[in-house]
Amino acid sequence: MALDRAEKLSASPAMFRSARLDRLTRTHPAVPVLLYGPIALILAVGSIVAVGWRAGAFILMGYMVWTLSEYWLHRIAFHHVPPGRWGQRLHWMIHGVHHDHPNDARRLVFPPVVSLPVAAAAAWAFQAVLGTQGGGAATAGFAIGYVVYDTLHHHLHHRRPTTRLGRALRRRHMQHHFRDDSRGFGVSCPYWDYIFGTAHTGRSEPGCASPGTPVS
Repeated sequence: MALDRAEKLSASPAMFRSARLDRLTRTHPAVPVLLYGPIALILAVGSIVAVGWRAGAFILMGYMVWTLSEYWLHRIAFHHVPPGRWGQRLHWMIHGVHHDHPNDARRLVFPPVVSLPVAAAAAWAFQAVLGTQGGGAATAGFAIGYVVYDTLHHHLHHRRPTTRLGRALRRRHMQHHFRDDSRGFGVSCPYWDYIFGTAHTGRSEPGCASPGTPVS
């Protein structure tokens, strides 16, 4: 599908000279739902059929593991700038490009070349610790958390939430982008910022672009 005019205006620079490689870094926001939604549903239903509603505890566990992963990956991996020119380049490719071009809709979600290995590693770890059924249920919860995160992240950048919760989440995330990027690491789980002492203070929302218009 061709980028529409708004996406063209807010598109970020290419990461690679090869057009084929660069396409792997750009992902339509629907991909996480279409890719991981069915996997989460199949694993969740299979676990419930096998062990009953006890699977719900494992699903919740997997979801909470995701929220902690979301927070700490964002805080440590995404915002750590390794020394040297190549370290700065790596940081830009991982997360800096999103802060430089926050309205690029095709670089708001993890590309499958990144998310699939992470999902596979999480599934293996859950299976090793919890066994087949418990591990499957926890993997479902982890996948659900990831889909919620990526879908919500896109929504906060390209929509104007109408609910009180949605407005609060958007305000906190825009503060992270435009006021202080050393705080507000939990996009779908802002409670971890309060627990770990990285929540923003104050209620005013900094200036930000309207949906679909470039920030810079």
